[in-house]
Amino acid sequence: MRHIAIVGSGPAGYYTAEAAQKHWGEDARIDIFDRLPVPFGLIRSGVAPDHQSIKAVSKRYEKVALTDNVRFVGHVAVGEDVSIAELRGLYDAVVLATGAPGDRPMGLPGEDLADVFGSAAFVGWYNGHPHFAGLDPDLSGPSAAIVGMGNVALDVARILAKTPQELAGSDIVAHALAALERSGVRRVRVLGRRGPHQIAMTPKELGELGELARAAPLVHSADLPPAEADAALDPGLRKSVAHLRHFAALTPAERAGKPMTIEFVFFARPVALHGDEDGAVREIEIERTRLTAEGGCEGTGVTERLPADLVVSCIGYRTSPLPGVLYDQRLGRFVNQDGRIAAPAGGEGGLYCVGWARRGPTGTIGTNRPDGYALVDLIAADLAVAPAADRAGRAGFDALAAERGLDVVTFRDWKKIEQAEERAAREGAPREKFVDVAAMIRARG
Repeated sequence: MRHIAIVGSGPAGYYTAEAAQKHWGEDARIDIFDRLPVPFGLIRSGVAPDHQSIKAVSKRYEKVALTDNVRFVGHVAVGEDVSIAELRGLYDAVVLATGAPGDRPMGLPGEDLADVFGSAAFVGWYNGHPHFAGLDPDLSGPSAAIVGMGNVALDVARILAKTPQELAGSDIVAHALAALERSGVRRVRVLGRRGPHQIAMTPKELGELGELARAAPLVHSADLPPAEADAALDPGLRKSVAHLRHFAALTPAERAGKPMTIEFVFFARPVALHGDEDGAVREIEIERTRLTAEGGCEGTGVTERLPADLVVSCIGYRTSPLPGVLYDQRLGRFVNQDGRIAAPAGGEGGLYCVGWARRGPTGTIGTNRPDGYALVDLIAADLAVAPAADRAGRAGFDALAAERGLDVVTFRDWKKIEQAEERAAREGAPREKFVDVAAMIRARG
């Protein structure tokens, strides 16, 4: 029997569990740990609430979770309630699938002003993550600035711009929906250091901006390279740039009746944030840039200040360090070789990482599937040459949990929480999420 512990119940965790099931079948016992009482990680708290078709992938993970040899162990904080070393003593392999839940800082003067947020925090706020539900951003000002040119920046811009009617079928939480209904934001600027050919926005997400009821996208034609240069782009990026060209060609008549503008500000590097006497952000200072021959960018020395009553940084994420696990501060992920984490001096092996915890925050949700399968192949190869060990596995953890009085949440408990969220949903919405852990625990009965 092989005992596998997976820390993190998001896509990387469940794809790894699926791969372990297929490799060992009934000869494996797989425990999936999460510090929250609810599973699915990024699917629940990171994917935009109006992208319900993407969230539907959780049904695949549920099929894995409901099998006899996979168990969800919720409401257990690895590194606090139980250590990595203790898990290593209980399981044949421990896989860190913790994702990258922390924001990468901008490192700018004024970053500590009020109403300056990283995207993990801001997205967590409107998605109801318990750690960020109390964020309470001030949306009364007319101007918002979003730093970054990826899909997360598009998600934030779109959520700020959508009407309550457009969000009706989403699972955005009630406190965020109420705040957005009162919002005074009328111009959202999306800032990027480089140009249209260097964006990381996919065509579907970019095209959605052209379908909003009350907001029109704005691209300045002067920022676009010659049209013939698009031929050298890969097909996906070429489609994205085609959307930008369409936005640039919109006439005043086509913008009429839409009181909000989502403006793309290319060739702009933020250098500082400026606030008012109350300590709230009011402006973002940018330096104009130009592309270098190598495809990077350099400053021109020309600066300007843009209004910004809200700033959301969408420039990347970091994996949270864990005690006793080697961590790369520069890359913001665990130190590893193809998923294998080297043991500290005098320690045991058998520790691995997968998904964003392994490679950093790159790729799509689906990218985690081949990552998880490749890691299981690596674990299997390591175990094939390792001396046989009589690990206690699941029974050993249960004894430890009982000794420490841990209030473990099972997948059966989660289904009760989910049913309570579905019953509480407003009309047309799939659920109303609980936004604090205590309420989740009460809902499971």
